[in-house]
Amino acid sequence: MIPSPNALLLIQFTATALMTGIIWFVQIVHYPLFGRIPSDGFTRYEQAHTVRTGWVVAPLMILELATAAALPLLGAPLAFTHTYLATLGSLALIWGSTFLIQVPLHGLLEKRHDEAAIRRLVATNWIRTLLWSFRLGLLASLLVCGGRR
Repeated sequence: MIPSPNALLLIQFTATALMTGIIWFVQIVHYPLFGRIPSDGFTRYEQAHTVRTGWVVAPLMILELATAAALPLLGAPLAFTHTYLATLGSLALIWGSTFLIQVPLHGLLEKRHDEAAIRRLVATNWIRTLLWSFRLGLLASLLVCGGRR
């Protein structure tokens, strides 16, 4: 049984809200503290961090992507509004940033402690932080307006 478009939108909103909270925590607290981890234990820490973070964010990101894609695939009228198309665009940019910028930086940090890479990680993660926040606002507006935007 396929959930209704309204249920898919609510599930998507929930996954996006959770990811938005996580990304703000990561941006303000977690990534800036990478610079305080001693060099001698940093790579072990980063390897464990990557695995543990993946267990938390991967299911949410996949759920968010699946529900985002489901609405246009099901032909839901809401999926063809400018607002919804903007949510899809922001999601594409989030995934692009994740796999073209942040994942390679984490890969480098799994091999060696690199202060410049940590600074780049903090700086470039603003892309995802702002896009997830923007996306959450758009999805909230669709929920409030009943998908008529």
